Amino acid sequence: MNFANPSLEEICRMLRGIHTIAVVGLSDNPARPSYRVAQAMQQHGYRIVPVRPLVQEVLGERAYPDLENLPFKVDMVDVFRASEHVPAIVDSCIALGVPRLWLQDGVVHEKAAQRARDAGITVVMDRCMWRDFSRLCTGAT
Repeated sequence: MNFANPSLEEICRMLRGIHTIAVVGLSDNPARPSYRVAQAMQQHGYRIVPVRPLVQEVLGERAYPDLENLPFKVDMVDVFRASEHVPAIVDSCIALGVPRLWLQDGVVHEKAAQRARDAGITVVMDRCMWRDFSRLCTGAT
């Protein structure tokens, strides 16, 4: 299987078109990459929705234990979990009609990413959302 990410122009267009990002695996520890990326995106006007069990709040936003407990729709799901968790996250995204899925640096599961694509979800895999936002479309929000 040969998964290919959207073009850089499509990635920037996608980042410009979203507002609410559910971050699966968002840590409440400021030293963790998930926290730093989410905080940076929040500072550029994105609403960050933490998805992590046993955490009450991160970055001033209420946390939810899983995607199924979100009381509203999100524009994108951003994943900071180990690759073996991606198939279940894809199942949730498909069931909930999530339109976009972003798998952060090092999070790779080609079969699950392709299944998400086949279900109509735009997928970016093994890339850093903050780095792409900074390089491709700073000031786009």
